[in-house]
Amino acid sequence: MIKILMIEDDTEFSTLLTNFLSQYGIEVTSYEDPFLGLSAGIDKYDLLILDLTLPGMDGIEVCKEIVAKYDIPIIISSARSDISDKIIGLQIGADDYLPKPYDPKEMYARIISLLRRYKKTHAIKEPAYRLRIDANKEQIIFDDTPLELTPAEYEVLKLLIQNRGATVSKEQILYGSEVFNYGGDASLAVILNRLRNKLDNSVTIKTVRGVGYRLLA
Repeated sequence: MIKILMIEDDTEFSTLLTNFLSQYGIEVTSYEDPFLGLSAGIDKYDLLILDLTLPGMDGIEVCKEIVAKYDIPIIISSARSDISDKIIGLQIGADDYLPKPYDPKEMYARIISLLRRYKKTHAIKEPAYRLRIDANKEQIIFDDTPLELTPAEYEVLKLLIQNRGATVSKEQILYGSEVFNYGGDASLAVILNRLRNKLDNSVTIKTVRGVGYRLLA
């Protein structure tokens, strides 16, 4: 089943599209609030449909944040007629732009076309990383073998993988997950040591002094 995340504040419109796509075996999860959409576990979805006019945060900013953190195809769906919005959206990483109003059949056709192209390109260009996330099973695979991880270890390693090559601050780890309700830096240090041992120290989790940690793999 194709799973789609939709960030759209027009509930009548999102319900109409959700019901239409469901007949093709496409499951749509829709959020009116962009902040809830951003915290919805984006990596478990196959595609994002994003409105630009949203409460509290402009859709262009939402698009920037998602492109910076996730590898997911994005279709911008907007009633805004300014051509600059379309240009900016495509320049910052959106894959398609469909102005409202539109026939749901056209959105369906674009979804299928984009996913087909994306999967082909992704299969060719995806680096052969030793660590990868299996979001469906909530597992992390290391050299084709699932790691045995505690919930806290899973959340920390998943965050490092999602930001591979970039430094993740201690604050992002400590306060960005429900698994850290106590323990602070000491608890985090213990978890990172356990992760390094489970990875046989063959995958580097670098400590960036005074800032945080970086996964080099």
